[in-house]
Amino acid sequence: MKRILVIEDEKDLAELLAFNLEKEGFATTLAFDGALGLSAAITETPDLVILDLMLPGMLGTEICKTLRKETATASIPVLMLTAKSDEIDRVVGFEVGADDYIVKPFSMRELILRVKAILRRCNNEQTLPGATLTLGGITIDTERYRVVSAGSEIILTSTEFKLLRFLMERPERVISRDQLLQNVWSYHEIVDTRTIDTHITRLRGKLGSPGDQIKTVRGFGYKIEKS
Repeated sequence: MKRILVIEDEKDLAELLAFNLEKEGFATTLAFDGALGLSAAITETPDLVILDLMLPGMLGTEICKTLRKETATASIPVLMLTAKSDEIDRVVGFEVGADDYIVKPFSMRELILRVKAILRRCNNEQTLPGATLTLGGITIDTERYRVVSAGSEIILTSTEFKLLRFLMERPERVISRDQLLQNVWSYHEIVDTRTIDTHITRLRGKLGSPGDQIKTVRGFGYKIEKS
């Protein structure tokens, strides 16, 4: 049984989340402030963390950064919750290592969809065969999860890595947002495509000048060019 840690200071919402997650067969642990949530994540190493951005004592972004620095928790997927919808908040959430982002108020159906998709994606990543791919100034070692861009190693989140890999395995092909949602995010229903656009922006920034190889095809999706 997969265990999910919910770090949310709104007690009613946290308990509602736990109720719906447990109906879907998940075990849950609740924490109502940042410090307790971080402690629970480190001691229990859950399969996924649902993390509110605005928490008393310690912000969700700080918790996420700390989890990514610790070897035991670095690979735990994080779904970030927030009442804010500004683009900058999504970018900050992804920059510190969140795997996905959902804005309050949200439907429980969509949240459950995203939780299942993140867990499914993590399971699939464990079985992917290793290979080295090079395209222009970008090289990725899929076995070691290592990325070199313009001669320097860069650090990507697991979602950024899978997104880059998916594009590099299909050079010069235009990939629709729906294809990316299904194959990178494992979403098989329509969700907010701003998630993709924000990840692409962050990925280009981390890659530096080779990030210009990732082209936007207006109204459709993205492609990566060979140079």
